[in-house]
Amino acid sequence: MSAFIIEGGHRISGTITPQGAKNEALQVICATLLTAEEVRITNIPDILDVNNLIKLMADMGVKVTHNGPGDVTFQADAPHLDYLRSEDFLNRCARLRGSVLLLGPLTARFGHAAIARPGGDKIGRRRLDTHFFGLERLGATFAYDDTAGTFDIKAPKGLTGAYMLLDEASVTGTANIIMAAVLAEGTTTIYNAACEPYIQQLCHMLNAMGARISGIASNLITIVGVKSLHGANHRVLPDMIEVGSFIGMAAMTGDGLTIKDVAVRHLGLIPDAFTRLGIKIDIQGDNLYIPRQDHYEIESFIDGSFMTIADAPWPGLTPDLISVLLVVATQAKGSVLIHQKMFESRLFFVDKLIDMGAQIILADPHRAVVVGHDNQIRLRACRMTSPDIRAGIALLIAAMSAEGTSRIENVEQIDRGYEHIEQRLRQLGANIIREA
Repeated sequence: MSAFIIEGGHRISGTITPQGAKNEALQVICATLLTAEEVRITNIPDILDVNNLIKLMADMGVKVTHNGPGDVTFQADAPHLDYLRSEDFLNRCARLRGSVLLLGPLTARFGHAAIARPGGDKIGRRRLDTHFFGLERLGATFAYDDTAGTFDIKAPKGLTGAYMLLDEASVTGTANIIMAAVLAEGTTTIYNAACEPYIQQLCHMLNAMGARISGIASNLITIVGVKSLHGANHRVLPDMIEVGSFIGMAAMTGDGLTIKDVAVRHLGLIPDAFTRLGIKIDIQGDNLYIPRQDHYEIESFIDGSFMTIADAPWPGLTPDLISVLLVVATQAKGSVLIHQKMFESRLFFVDKLIDMGAQIILADPHRAVVVGHDNQIRLRACRMTSPDIRAGIALLIAAMSAEGTSRIENVEQIDRGYEHIEQRLRQLGANIIREA
């Protein structure tokens, strides 16, 4: 395992451009399986999870052409369907959470899909019921092998459109159902669909490929099935989670940082959440400028009650930034309740922040009360391990602001979601090195 060695207290400044959105990239890359023609995708992030999916696609027989950095053409004209039953394929699926997004397109186009229970972050239960409920409503059947931990989905006679009300607005579940429904016979209506920008982008790309999807950006999506799709070009949005992470870094350790080309209209409540912690953000067209924050004060609600920051399905606050917001709050003036509703293990990293001197009360697996230091007491350097992508970047931000030199182990977790992060931060003035 690799580690980051971070000497805290170095102020970052300058300009940084966010990578392409990881979660969107995983969806649109899988969607290229829906056509035999070429699909060219640009602004793909150079990160571990995405690169592993691209390699898996190539080993499935998809023609993968790298046109330049972040610019890849996919052509699934003759995939090796027998590979989907191989032990190698199933083992790799088990290590890659994004592999679940193969279910919809494979079932829709080829009538069969098989995957192992997907891997990914250990942040609590991430059930797959919504995926299978949607595919079953479209006419597929599935069987689970408890011993092997594998799912087998079949639709030998094709899929048929249907109405469905999802019990949760699952992003990947909605994506899988959409990708399956575009080639189903008839009309599919998905109510309580996820409507994150990633889903919107997937729908726009599929429409460019010849799909007939309406209701984009709402939680009621209608899909009229078509016989086949054709090729298209698509550009991935900037990663809103990386944008939020850079806002957090700038708030804690910045001396004036510009975050370029962030697609402001797709950020939702992210700027507002940081503003509630007292962070000053200057929106300059499609750029954000975060001035130095020597002092920032947590707001209270209009009635004077205690500030609470909680995650929610889009257009609510993304759960992927709760960890970063919690770290930023440790140096604010005032107190805040951080409520992580969606995953019950995502706040367990706060024990390391407490070791660093943060004042945090972990009320239960979902809630933590943070009492800010008002930048009067710096965090202490610490040795720690990254448990998942988002906790990893939060610990990195804490280490950058701490007094002394910290060590973060298992940074491959951070690599799964952040592109060349130590190199980019060094260019801004951070003192961070990677140790193999």
